[in-house]
Amino acid sequence: MSYRSAFFSALATLWAVVSAATVAWCIIRFPPPETFNTLSIPANPQVAPARYWRTACAGVQCTLCPFRCFLPEGARGRCRVRMNTGGRLVTLVQSSPVSVHIDPIEKKPVFHLLPGTGVYSLATVGCNLRCDFCQNWEISQSYPEQVREGAVIPREVQFGGYSDGRPTFQLRQDIARTLTPGEVVRAALATHCRSIAYTYSEPTVFFEYMLETAKLARKKGLKNVMVSGGYIEPEPLAELAPYFDVVKIDLKGFDERYYRRAVGGELRFVLRTLVELHKHKVLTEVVNLVVPTLNDSDEDFKELARWIRKNIGPDTPLFFSRFTPQYRLQNLPATPLDSLERAWRIARNEGLNYVYLGNVPGHPAESTYCPACGHVLIRRYGYAVLENHIGADGRCPYCRKKIPGVWS
Repeated sequence: MSYRSAFFSALATLWAVVSAATVAWCIIRFPPPETFNTLSIPANPQVAPARYWRTACAGVQCTLCPFRCFLPEGARGRCRVRMNTGGRLVTLVQSSPVSVHIDPIEKKPVFHLLPGTGVYSLATVGCNLRCDFCQNWEISQSYPEQVREGAVIPREVQFGGYSDGRPTFQLRQDIARTLTPGEVVRAALATHCRSIAYTYSEPTVFFEYMLETAKLARKKGLKNVMVSGGYIEPEPLAELAPYFDVVKIDLKGFDERYYRRAVGGELRFVLRTLVELHKHKVLTEVVNLVVPTLNDSDEDFKELARWIRKNIGPDTPLFFSRFTPQYRLQNLPATPLDSLERAWRIARNEGLNYVYLGNVPGHPAESTYCPACGHVLIRRYGYAVLENHIGADGRCPYCRKKIPGVWS
């Protein structure tokens, strides 16, 4: 290298050093305006810090469910209710139910938890799946902004005196836009419900609201029920598990292509959730909605039943529920009864002990039978319990076999 080249090279290096030092001094001396990292969360009771996320590139990544949405500033996740605000993930539905009802526990459907009792049921908008056959698509596929009015909130059941010698009761309710976890628990107790269900849409997306409510409910002696599609990551599921008595999972089929096409997700993650629940020893009930021509083959039923028996046990309650035309599948007929009965026979032949049919009031397969002696233990008609012979000890009164469930 010539003397002249060396000189200009050294000069260029010196200039780069001086320039970098000058820029650094200017930034320190004259700091830039506030960036989105210093913004505060809006003063709105429905907006609260969310759990399970991390900073990623110029945004955040939600780690609550398997979609793991990456969200730039101002973006929302697939669920529509979790948003990057000021470089932090927030939930837009804290204490903001859109649907609140008192249901029979059998409506969930949950058959092995306190049969014949009432369950205080609530949901916010939002869901992380896109089921073509969704029964509650008006709320599950909506944004919080689309809910302009509050929900009707059952507050208290009051004794109304006697009429013709019979006691009467009145349900006090009102309309509200917010219902805090403490208010949920108080209302559940005041309406004489034995449990609280997080249901209708997808409770995973209102994780923070559900978890806080479930903790308070447990302290007050109430049971907790999660009715879910099972699309959740193992870590948040492990945090929920100690507070839940029953988790009902909608296992919508047993084919990956069907899950991708009709559900908008992947089967493998739902199966992982079922295994995790079994590991945490949470009583799990499984529902399979039988959709004509889409998931109603003998092979579908056999694979589903075999997987349940092998991975989460033969005592897992399994429901085959009748499909009715809904949402994007109104071109299909309701499920024929013989398809449901065929599914029932296959699951029983595969060794499952508690197999039920749903949405067929009056069918014998709505009832619970002892797998050892065959006696009817709980006779049902629709959502009504006509007989219940299982005592507080959870055993068959005829042969003393232990029946899995929560009976007192």
